Amino acid sequence: MLSKSKKAVMTQTGSKQATISVNQMNQHHNRNPSGQDTEKLITLEEAYSYCRQISKKHAKTFYLASMFLPKEQQKPIFAIYALLRTVDDVVDMAEEKLATALITREEISRMLDNWKLKLTACYAGKVENDPIMMAWHDTLKRYTIPIDLPLDLMDGVAMDIEFKPFETFDELYIYCYKVAAVVGLMTSEIFGYNDKQALQHAIELGIAMQLTNILRDIGEDVNRNRIYLPLEDLRRFNYAPEELMQKSINSNFINLMKFQIERARTYYRLSEQGIPMLEKRSRFGVAISSLNYSNILTAIEKNGYDVFSKRAYRSFSQKISTIPYVWYKTRSDS
Repeated sequence: MLSKSKKAVMTQTGSKQATISVNQMNQHHNRNPSGQDTEKLITLEEAYSYCRQISKKHAKTFYLASMFLPKEQQKPIFAIYALLRTVDDVVDMAEEKLATALITREEISRMLDNWKLKLTACYAGKVENDPIMMAWHDTLKRYTIPIDLPLDLMDGVAMDIEFKPFETFDELYIYCYKVAAVVGLMTSEIFGYNDKQALQHAIELGIAMQLTNILRDIGEDVNRNRIYLPLEDLRRFNYAPEELMQKSINSNFINLMKFQIERARTYYRLSEQGIPMLEKRSRFGVAISSLNYSNILTAIEKNGYDVFSKRAYRSFSQKISTIPYVWYKTRSDS
C-alpha cells in the first residue's frame, strides 16, 4: 500500500515538512519541584496520532485505503508510513542543502545513521521520547517485522543522495525493491496472510506502485535533472536522454511510455494473485489501494502521455467510485 520514497511514498507528493514536528509536540514543558523545565513526555496515543497526521497529509490514496482496514491495523500501518516519510524528508531536505553547499554528504550519512541507531535501539526495547519510535516499539510487540526491512528502506532512500541514472531495469528493480517493495513486506505482517507466497506478490505490488510513481513524476524529475527510466529502454525506443531533458513528446517517447506502462501493469496483474492470500479483513484495503494507484497509468494515457505539463492523478470522487467493484471482487474471491 505504500510506495515511493522518491518524493513518493512514497509517495503522493505533498509539503516536504512533517505535519507536526516533534519539537512542537514537546513545546509544552513541565516544571519539577526545583523550578527547572522538563521535557513533556509523549503519550502512546499522541505518538500514533502524529504518525496518522503524516499519513493523512502526504499520502492521500494510501490514507483513504487505510480507512477500510480494521482499526487495530491502522495504527501500525501509520507507524510504518511515518518512518518512511520522515526518513525520505531527511534526504529531500538534505539534497536541497547539498545543492547549495549548506551540508556535506558525510553529514547526510550521519543523519541517516542516526535513524538507523534509533531503529536498532527500538528493536532492542530502548525508546526515547520520539513519536515514531514509540509507535514502532508498540507495533513490534504485536507484529514480527524483521529489522532488515526498514534498514533496506533507509539504504534505498539514500540512493537518491548520490543519484546515478539506472542503466538497466535490473538496477531500477533494486531501487524499487528497497524504497517500495520492502514496505509491502512490512505491511504484509500487519495484514496477515495464509500463504507465504503472498510475500512475493507484495513485492510485485510495491514494484508496480514505484514504477507508477516514476512514470507520473517524469516531468518533476526532469526539472531536477534526473532520469529514473532505465537508459537501456531509452535506447530501445531510439529516444535520447537529451530529448527527455527537453521534454520532447514524439512517437518514440509515446512508444517508450506504452512499454513502461505495460510493464507496470504486468506487476499489478501478478500482485493481484496475492490479495486472496491475505486475511479477509485486510483484502479490501489493499485491493482498493492497488486499483486506485494503477488507475494513475490510465490517467497518463488520457493525458496523451504528457507527463511534463499535465499531472496524472485520481480525484477523490474517482477513487471512491471504485469501492463497489472492489468490495464485490474481494468478497467473491473469498
